[in-house]
Amino acid sequence: MSEGTPPSAALRDDRSLWSACIERLAQEIPEQQFNTWIRPLSATVAPDDSKVVLAVGNRFKLDWIRAQYAARISALLESVRGAPVTLELALAPREAPVRTMPANRPVFDAPADPVLAEMADVAPLEPASAPKTRLNPSLTFGSLVEGSANRMARAAAMHVAGSLGQLYNPLFIYGGVGLGKTHLVHAIGNHLLAERPQAKVLYIHAEQFVSDVVKAYQRKTFDEFKARYHSLDLLLIDDVQFFANKDRTQEEFFNAFEALLARKSHIVLTSDTYPKGLADITERLISRFDSGLTVAIEPPELEMRVAILINKAAAEAAVMPEEVAFFVAKNVRSNVRELEGALRKILAYSRFNQKDISIQLARDALKDLLSIQNRQISVENIQKTVADFYKIKVADMYSKKRPASIARPRQIAMFLAKELTQKSLPEIGELFGGRDHTTVLHAVRKIAGERQQNTELNQQLHVLEQTLKG
Repeated sequence: MSEGTPPSAALRDDRSLWSACIERLAQEIPEQQFNTWIRPLSATVAPDDSKVVLAVGNRFKLDWIRAQYAARISALLESVRGAPVTLELALAPREAPVRTMPANRPVFDAPADPVLAEMADVAPLEPASAPKTRLNPSLTFGSLVEGSANRMARAAAMHVAGSLGQLYNPLFIYGGVGLGKTHLVHAIGNHLLAERPQAKVLYIHAEQFVSDVVKAYQRKTFDEFKARYHSLDLLLIDDVQFFANKDRTQEEFFNAFEALLARKSHIVLTSDTYPKGLADITERLISRFDSGLTVAIEPPELEMRVAILINKAAAEAAVMPEEVAFFVAKNVRSNVRELEGALRKILAYSRFNQKDISIQLARDALKDLLSIQNRQISVENIQKTVADFYKIKVADMYSKKRPASIARPRQIAMFLAKELTQKSLPEIGELFGGRDHTTVLHAVRKIAGERQQNTELNQQLHVLEQTLKG
């Protein structure tokens, strides 16, 4: 496989071979990974299907796809065609920037954005001469626990912080609530200011940008607005999904976006979904969001959750024994924010009762949370959820059948039963057709071990866990 060659004129835009390939990939790769890496690819296929050129948005994506997916893509292409296929990865040509509207355009007479009518009494803009960064100095790369769930996003963020305005512009980070997106964007800003104290940096939530647009329209202070937003070296903006259905806001952000790119400033955005998954956002903004690098943050794995608990306890001058951290991490799985909430309860309970932190103390401090979880998650619910996910019958969970298509989901269900319920191994075995506890133990160890090595399995388990937890 070669790389870096622009698509040849001898190739034609025929997607039949590529369509068959991506249909297979969509079944093999977790949805989030597929949407991030495979869906944006543009394929050009030779007339005889002997060669496929995939246009990739930037060098980072090209290197990642080559390392993680190219071998599998090549194999699938050859399988579909029934003959060898040469696969090339090429950098896609950059789209020419869209010309922005003149700076002296008139203010609209009728505010179409409903938020304008809702915010009649707002404070004036902060002075443009000395904008506040709004950065939290405690949110740094050093205080961020790294794991497989955030490793790629962290690496991209560190690259941006160290080489502003170059690659990965914009950097678009997406993931669920409480996974560390905000921590990462603050870390980028803090790192840059440590190296370049005079840099103009601003962190804001998307709702604040909406508010600032409202103020500028109401008070006709767009010169101040532009002086503030169009002169930054780094703009960090959280939760851009809040721009949905706000036409004026989207227009002003588009203009600010173009102005910042023109002066080689950097833009970092976060959202709860990938760019093309955003609803009620204009296509030209989505195109801009998707023109740099898009990376996902996943829910933290067990070891990462343990490290987070121990580190955050130490920051509170408390000692979190490892066995207690494992107990809490196994019971609080969805995001870092919930972990922090559980830790605060444990620390408060420990200090109030003047007792050292132990598993029993953690169990007492979190009894309401554990009670809710135990009521919600049963072995029967796990069996049904796993059976639906892998498209087998629930009855197969109890049967003696052993084909891989059934045995594998059964082992995964046993693993989840041990992880998510308080059932003992013999009790779980009984609920899986009267199997011996050693069979359950083997399944638990097997899936736990493979989870550390197999990214696809790890993603599937995350999906199942989030589904079961509601």
